[in-house]
Amino acid sequence: MINVTKAYMPNVEKYKSYVDKVFESGWLTNRGVLLQELERRLATYLNVKNVVLVANGSLALQICYKALGIKGKAITTPFSFAATASTLNWEGIEPIFSDIDPLTFNLCPDSLSHENLQSASAIVPVHVFGNPCEVERYEEIARKYQLKVVYDAAHAFGVQWKGKSVLEFGNASTVSFHSTKLFHTIEGGAIITDDDELAAKCRKLINFGITGPTTIEGQGTNAKMNELEAAMGLCVLDDIGYIVTERQRIWSYYEEMLRDYVAIQKWNENSENNFAYAPILFNNEETLLNVEQELKKNNIIPRRYFYPSLNMCEYTSTRYHCMNSESVASRILCLPIYPNLDMGVCEKVVSIVKKFVV
Repeated sequence: MINVTKAYMPNVEKYKSYVDKVFESGWLTNRGVLLQELERRLATYLNVKNVVLVANGSLALQICYKALGIKGKAITTPFSFAATASTLNWEGIEPIFSDIDPLTFNLCPDSLSHENLQSASAIVPVHVFGNPCEVERYEEIARKYQLKVVYDAAHAFGVQWKGKSVLEFGNASTVSFHSTKLFHTIEGGAIITDDDELAAKCRKLINFGITGPTTIEGQGTNAKMNELEAAMGLCVLDDIGYIVTERQRIWSYYEEMLRDYVAIQKWNENSENNFAYAPILFNNEETLLNVEQELKKNNIIPRRYFYPSLNMCEYTSTRYHCMNSESVASRILCLPIYPNLDMGVCEKVVSIVKKFVV
């Protein structure tokens, strides 16, 4: 069975050496030595100021909303993973869905209406598949309307924009380190911010608001990453160059072989692809369904990222009509991409896609 992705497994002996250190110290969680080391190494690798590691990417978003005091309504994209909208709802914040650019798949700044901007307290754009949003436009909009900006950068690990980390923009960016991501810690995520005060506030919030043995400085929750997850992160980070190179090999093959048959996401000209995903866009949903069915017959499992468009889900709000997002969501399919994927599988994927594209 060939799935759309596969968790990268580092050298088991290296991982065991870190686990041995955990057993020797007896320090399993609550900002252990390995977690602190991983935060330092990630800050260096990503070229960012503050990395706050957390239990998962969803909690990273929720902690940011709390720390920034976001309430009421927030503008976001309907073309994203469910967590983008559900984390807002979970915190009692109503998502206002605005439409996407049909070429980049990102939230389109021109779709944000004056009325919605006036009623919102924040914007939550997504760097879809790692493709950077128009960050300069959102900085301008945020200043004009006095809004907070939290980037859902779940896919944007290692992505640069004009020579600097795309994670530096906004009040904060959040990253997912789920096991299927480009970089992972089994489960996990991080909050990235240049704001030292905000980073300190987030650290309090992820540990119940506890700041010492007898001090609790306000309400908090438990969103901490543990040492065994940090150990995995340290091992995976050692291999990140290989991981990206392998993904690039597969992505480049798909792009070369299929660019005349399907649409490929338009990448931000100020950035380079991190090859986290391999999405292709068909002309219609019928073709997608035929390709998906044939791939599954061959034990190849692609994924309809992201379907349905979130504005169509009852748990959010169906009153927003987002024509581009609904259209793209119905026609997009992500192909298998991960290190060591056999090129014979990729060739089979390509032949099946070509078979059904007229």
